[in-house]
Amino acid sequence: MAGGTSSGEAIFDVDIHGKLPPSQALVLGFQHIFGMIGMFVFPGVMGNVLHLSVDQIAHLYGMTFLVSGLVTVMQAMLILKLPIVHGPYVGSFTALMALGQIPDAGLGLAFGSCFFACIVWFLLTVPIKGWSFAGLFARYLHHPMIAGIMVFLAMVQIANTSLPGWIGERMSPGFPVLNLLSGTVAVTTMVCVTLWAAKPMRRIAMLMGMVLGTLFYAFFVPIPFGRVLTAPWLVTPQWFPFGFEVRADIVVLFVLVLVPANIASMALYTVVGNWANEKLSPSRMSGGLMSVAIGGMIASVLGTYATHIYPDNMGLLRYTRVGSRYATMTCGLLLMALGACVKFDMLLVLVPTPVLSAIATLLFGIVMVHAIQHLSVVEWDDRNLIIAGFALLMGIGGLFVAGEAYQAMPLVVRIMLKQAVVVGGVPLIALHAILNRDKIAAAKTV
Repeated sequence: MAGGTSSGEAIFDVDIHGKLPPSQALVLGFQHIFGMIGMFVFPGVMGNVLHLSVDQIAHLYGMTFLVSGLVTVMQAMLILKLPIVHGPYVGSFTALMALGQIPDAGLGLAFGSCFFACIVWFLLTVPIKGWSFAGLFARYLHHPMIAGIMVFLAMVQIANTSLPGWIGERMSPGFPVLNLLSGTVAVTTMVCVTLWAAKPMRRIAMLMGMVLGTLFYAFFVPIPFGRVLTAPWLVTPQWFPFGFEVRADIVVLFVLVLVPANIASMALYTVVGNWANEKLSPSRMSGGLMSVAIGGMIASVLGTYATHIYPDNMGLLRYTRVGSRYATMTCGLLLMALGACVKFDMLLVLVPTPVLSAIATLLFGIVMVHAIQHLSVVEWDDRNLIIAGFALLMGIGGLFVAGEAYQAMPLVVRIMLKQAVVVGGVPLIALHAILNRDKIAAAKTV
């Protein structure tokens, strides 16, 4: 998407401080929710991969909605005051899954360490005389090579949750035919609605695919919908539901995992500010990052993901030309209300794993192609070829380290190797800063 507009030309018909009638705010709020892919997919996929109980997955769904809504409200109403919508961060999702699958780690260690990592990031975002440490990184993510490769590596990292989950395990009830067919129904529905349905229907293409895929699966394998009826209405939050443990090396790991999210946030804040012809001061952007860090702390306590800005929701701002932060505030309040309703959370839990994984296969693939498209505008000289090639193979290669060599490494190294965004992203940014330092300096003077 474009990084800005010409001077004096605003994108929005309703500016970021403009108020809306309640009915319009509600409609726009729900539209934003329907565009949040990870909200509906990540908790179910992670719950099934880590073999969490039905109640644990329902709690994960509820807290994901609740925290995402809280951060969205804070972005709209506190220091930043921009129409920014937050959902679960893919880097947090992958790190938690990696730790959850390692016997000598687990989710208790993951959430406890992430809590302290978010405290570190909060301190790094505190502006001192208009300057913050986090702001140093912002200039690097404006380069399309950095943004494109970061997203590409994130999608590669979670590829094992797509087709393998769609096929299913050997002992699963629908293996393999029903699993493949129910997933195909979901994907076909999404494609047809997205390409040929009326525009208002396209926003709910994912939900329609999820519903029809689930009903097809339920026709052959009974799904216990009675759980929804017997579930209580309101959720009871649990503090560190998976336990609490902290290790300094895992804290460092999560600090590194949060680097791309914070850099990207500053870049996206600038984009929305440009759309509204509103100049954002460093302290205002730092305030936005502070609220995200606070949200990350709360997420760790409640046992869910840190959050990140969803580009799809930024696309909706541009499409509707409504930049009102009161519409995104309404979206946040709706997310919090849905997250607090156990019956709604339990309904999402009942979506079969093959249906979720098939939807993830389509959606993650689309995001990956967007990343490749982002790379098409890069000037591929020798320096950029060296930077990108080395970083990509570092990130992807780490995923294939296995066997005795992998088991002999310290825990934090094993976890790091499975974090392609970190293993590839750190050398990517470092090499870009070193080899392209003249270009970066020239861009700052423009």
